[in-house]
Amino acid sequence: MAESDPGLRLQERRARMAAEVLDGMVERAATGRTDRAEGALALDKNVYTDPARYRAEEAHLFHAMPLVAGLSQDIPDAGDVMLFEAAGPSIVVGRGKDGVVRAFRNLCTHRAAKLLLGEEAVCQRKPRLTCPFHAWTFDLQGRLIAQPGKEGFAGHPDGARDLLPVAAREWAGLIFVQIEGAMDLDAHLADFAPLLEMLELARAEPVQRGHIDAATNWKYALDTYGEGYHFAALHPNNIGITHMNDVALFTPYGRHHRISFPEKRMAGLAQVPRAEWPTPDYGGVHLLFPNTVIFVGSVEPGKTFVQLFRLFPNAVGQMRCQFAVYAPGGVRDEAHRAEVAMGYELTEQVVRTEDYAQAAQSYANLLTAPEGFRVVLGSNEIALQRLHRNISDAIGMPL
Repeated sequence: MAESDPGLRLQERRARMAAEVLDGMVERAATGRTDRAEGALALDKNVYTDPARYRAEEAHLFHAMPLVAGLSQDIPDAGDVMLFEAAGPSIVVGRGKDGVVRAFRNLCTHRAAKLLLGEEAVCQRKPRLTCPFHAWTFDLQGRLIAQPGKEGFAGHPDGARDLLPVAAREWAGLIFVQIEGAMDLDAHLADFAPLLEMLELARAEPVQRGHIDAATNWKYALDTYGEGYHFAALHPNNIGITHMNDVALFTPYGRHHRISFPEKRMAGLAQVPRAEWPTPDYGGVHLLFPNTVIFVGSVEPGKTFVQLFRLFPNAVGQMRCQFAVYAPGGVRDEAHRAEVAMGYELTEQVVRTEDYAQAAQSYANLLTAPEGFRVVLGSNEIALQRLHRNISDAIGMPL
């Protein structure tokens, strides 16, 4: 690459950030110190169980904020489309022949039939959207371009409507959709933007995807990504073997954050000269408020993957996680594809059978807990404290 190549500059930034993160994790691993809030925080059980709070979250977080619908390579070419339905209304996200990503209600303007069917976030090749009911046809700029029997609708103001647009923007490899209102993505991302840009997600190729359902409140499931306090007890046969329990490096970015969990072996690096440390890959758990977790990890040094978790509520006590794994920079060969796919299979099993199973069990217990029962988040659960305070602020309801 030429020195002026933006990709090279991003690689350099990523290398510097990886070194900074490693410094912080080695220090915390060596001392057993974790980043902390000022004190513990108690949450009334209604924070998780109250239907009124759920409706406020649906309105203020899932309808009136930018949400991640996928990554750029999920619909890489002009004429590619995918469904985005997890936040409520059915939406079509497509890349027009001009290369621009747009979103529309998945609703024919004739009699409201769905134009696109299929599985959420799976790319389909459809340069035109033809209604299966009466064959009204629209291009991916939302324009009505074919209307059988159009003379029957002549002269009526609603007789030849284009698709109903939804705010959408493609930025740094992420595709955002906002169901209601105008999107101010720059304000939403704020100082988290440079960190996301550094990940070069525009080059991340999808390898495997699916979803995980759980009978729990979406926030309880999301909490499991924000602390390593549970590693030893809940994950004794996987991450509890390799990573330190209750030790974390936490960095806030407005409503968003990054959290990194040191491996046990890192404690020994404190006794090794810094020049002899291994060259680290950049990684960490990135929370993109309100509901998206981007995890960058490594199978082994030099072999990274990106995992995208998007958590959506179906009801106050029902949620679905849209989970996908990507190969940064694209899939090199079939062996590489298999390695990245393994990052899906192993993670899906652990999240489903351990994290979300525990979240469902705990939520069921909260439903029968006495009135006034409070969940307590320790000072060591700083990411969770900030998340709940930020959600409370966004929906205008006290904790």
